[in-house]
This record gives sequence, structure tokens and C-alpha cells, in this order.
Amino acid sequence: MDLESIISLIIALLVVIAFPLALRRRKKADPQKREDFYQHLKEIGVKASLVEEGNEREKIGLSRTSGQKSEGIIALQNKNIDSINIISAASQYGTSYFLDYLVKSSNITANRTIKKTRLTVKKSLILWGKVVAMEWKGDKSLAQSLNFDYRLKDRLLQRDVTGLRGSIGILPEPKHGYTRIKTSYSLPSPEVFDALDIIARHIKSW
Repeated sequence: MDLESIISLIIALLVVIAFPLALRRRKKADPQKREDFYQHLKEIGVKASLVEEGNEREKIGLSRTSGQKSEGIIALQNKNIDSINIISAASQYGTSYFLDYLVKSSNITANRTIKKTRLTVKKSLILWGKVVAMEWKGDKSLAQSLNFDYRLKDRLLQRDVTGLRGSIGILPEPKHGYTRIKTSYSLPSPEVFDALDIIARHIKSW
């Protein structure tokens, strides 16, 4: 093997080693996520309180093998959303975060089959374009109700749903009597939070 080949091999090995390390540094764990989110809710006028560690809601939607962990619950007052679970997901590349907006759902039971429902969006450009259309797909009755709510659609289009860093998923948890509205971790504007609470209202009445 000549010198040029050896150098190329060393560079390739360094890239393979350095890339995961760089990602790990970029996505390191942040124990302040719940506190930051709680303070943000207060700033946008949402009445909230921190729930003591060990609450049963921390278990909703988590599996033991997923690498996911609850960073704690924030309870809400006078909202269709009952509470928010801050979730961390650990991997070899570090820790990422997402949010479960929890909605009490007495209308779902283990005997009633409900499909997961997700918001799909269409952009003006494939990668970085603005969202120009959106549609809910999944449970027929819930998706229809959400699709016909033009106030909700206007809220999301005005604020651009890509600000949530991805789509919105609605995941029923009949075992616990809750439904999760799942998004990536981001601090919502008052308009986006209002849109999420509108979704929660549809869930409670569906």
C-alpha cells in the first residue's frame, strides 16, 4: 500500500470516528428542558405547574426498550390539553427531545379501535419551501373533523407548521385513558399553542 492510500485510509477513519462524536456534542442532554418549557408557557400566558417526579402520566406512550425517558410533567389549567410530558430519546448520537401533549380521553376504550392520525403537509419546494397545504390522515371521523376546521388550518398555515420541526401525530392510549399529541421539542408561539389546544378539543369531542 502506497503512502497516498494510507493517508486516504486514515482520513476516512477519522471522519467515521469524528462524525458521531460531533453529533453527540451537538445533541447533548439538557436537564433544563422541562424548566425552560414551563417558563415559556408562563411567558405566553398559559397557566401551568410542575408535577412531582413519579407521576403515572410519565409512563404514557413509553416503552422500556425505546431509549425514551420522561423528563417530567407540566400540568395545565383551563385548557383542553391536560398536561405535557417532556420526553428525551437517547441514542449513540446523543439525546433528542419531543413533546407529548396529553389529552384526557374518556371517549376511548380498549374495546374501541381508533387509528393513529397524522398531519401531512405540502410545501412549495420539496426541502425548504413554505407549507401551502395540509391534510389530516388516519382515523376517518377525527381526520374529517380536523380537516373541516378552517380556523385550525389557518392557525397552522399562518405560523407555518414546519416551525414545529416536523409533523403532528395523534396517538390514542386507551390503556391510560389519554391521547397524545406528539411533536418535536420546540417552544410554541401563542398561535401554535392555541392550534394544539384546538386539536385537543376535537380529540375530547370525537
